[in-house]
Amino acid sequence: WLARHGVTVQRVMTDNGSAYRSKLFARALQAAGARHVRTRPYTPRTNGKAERFIQTSLREWAYGRPYACSDDRAKAIKPWTDSYNLARPHSGIKGLTPWQRVNNLLGNDT
Repeated sequence: WLARHGVTVQRVMTDNGSAYRSKLFARALQAAGARHVRTRPYTPRTNGKAERFIQTSLREWAYGRPYACSDDRAKAIKPWTDSYNLARPHSGIKGLTPWQRVNNLLGNDT
């Protein structure tokens, strides 16, 4: 999603789940030129925004409505993600959308 919108990822923070310790994930990060940063074990608050995003996506996209099949659910993720990131204001970042915020990560622009 980020690459599609011209954002270059330099670091990726994850928990210590097995998917993030895999060789496949390490190769994907290497191919993208991104550095892997892990959260401290048993401290989900370290990665709070990601944890919150997972809760929200499960509630609103994955289980928010009935889908006839898994393919229908898979087709619904792109429009939901685009809306979440491009159009939906977030109170935690002063009413900005994540897309507006990613272009001013330090919050210096007014």
